Amino acid sequence: MDLRPDAVPVDGVRLGRLLGDPALTWLVDRVRRRLEHQQPLTGQVSLSAPTEPQRAAAERLLGRSPGSGRSLTLRLDDVDAVLRRSGVSPDGLAAAVTALTGPVAPLAPAKEAEARAWHEAYTPLAALADEMPPLAPWVVRLRGDGLIRRLVDAPAAAHTFLGEVAAVLRALPADPPVSLPAFAARVLGAAHALDDDTPRATVVLAGIRALTGFPDGTGTEWRREAWASAGLLRDELSSTVLTLNLRGTPALDWAADAGEPCVLTLRQLIRNPLAVSAPMVRICENPTVLAAAADTHGGDCAPLVCLQGQPSAAALTLLRHLHRGGTTLRYHGDFDWGGLRIASALLRRVPWLPWRYTTADYRAAALAHPGGPPLTGRPAEAPWAPGLSDALEELGIRIEEETVLDALLSDLAGP
Repeated sequence: MDLRPDAVPVDGVRLGRLLGDPALTWLVDRVRRRLEHQQPLTGQVSLSAPTEPQRAAAERLLGRSPGSGRSLTLRLDDVDAVLRRSGVSPDGLAAAVTALTGPVAPLAPAKEAEARAWHEAYTPLAALADEMPPLAPWVVRLRGDGLIRRLVDAPAAAHTFLGEVAAVLRALPADPPVSLPAFAARVLGAAHALDDDTPRATVVLAGIRALTGFPDGTGTEWRREAWASAGLLRDELSSTVLTLNLRGTPALDWAADAGEPCVLTLRQLIRNPLAVSAPMVRICENPTVLAAAADTHGGDCAPLVCLQGQPSAAALTLLRHLHRGGTTLRYHGDFDWGGLRIASALLRRVPWLPWRYTTADYRAAALAHPGGPPLTGRPAEAPWAPGLSDALEELGIRIEEETVLDALLSDLAGP
């Protein structure tokens, strides 16, 4: 009801009988929507396929038949005039609808206020992006893809939620690796705060992918490795790294004497750090290279570590330990977009030098194998080799490690 000092009260009883008829709900709703959008109450409104009660209610309202066509059309100016002349609502249609349905808040200011509130809800992530620039593109995507609004229904709750997400990502990567429940308890105050299928886990995992370069995927094993890429462990045994001719424990020494590959678990690496003193260790992406090195050179092969794709928590733990001990790390991977992403993800975590993995190496291999498989997928950068990404786009040939295996094996001859 209009509460202005000069407003004339509506006749509530007569208004209820006249405009409050359920058969005229459609008309009241249309008028209220116009008021919310601050549109004038003039012109026509129509209802398709009206029922007989709806036609009868409109006739009582206007004091005449509204017509018998397929639709029911009313002029808002006529309705306004009837309400004023009858004294039911001396201030007209707007006052009548307000009296029936309650005060009307204009939608435009409300939407503007809500938009401001949602913008402010992302403040914790904006601050995080300033501190951790690699996350900036992900934060921009998160603002625009609607995920947060689907997970959290109010701006204030979203601000709290994103503050927790920022706190988690700010504490990553965990070095040394730590169990996921222990990390969640320390950072968020609840051991199960990052359990599978929780909204926090969904968003944090997306942030981890942006931070570490870990590829998209699904399934339990993928989630375990995604967490592990940031040093958060679902368990200490499932994360492993494949090695050849590393020494430093009785088991490794025995395997090196036999020239046999050895699998190290994250548990072993955390609880019993290796006493390795190798001046150089080479790293490959694919286990085929390590198997061929063991077959070709056996115990005479130079020390080699295989990532088997994306670097696992075990691989990162081992390589960091080697680097801190003064070992020079040299890396080789596939010359394709996926290989460049894996190499970049490793370089962000552990310093390494290229091992036959430069622009010149790629051009030479592509020239020697012009019929190689075509390059596919989304381009990636190669920060260790200026011009490598451009060369891949120019030549469009994929060079897998197996293609240049002979050259790699020649480098591995001898300790």
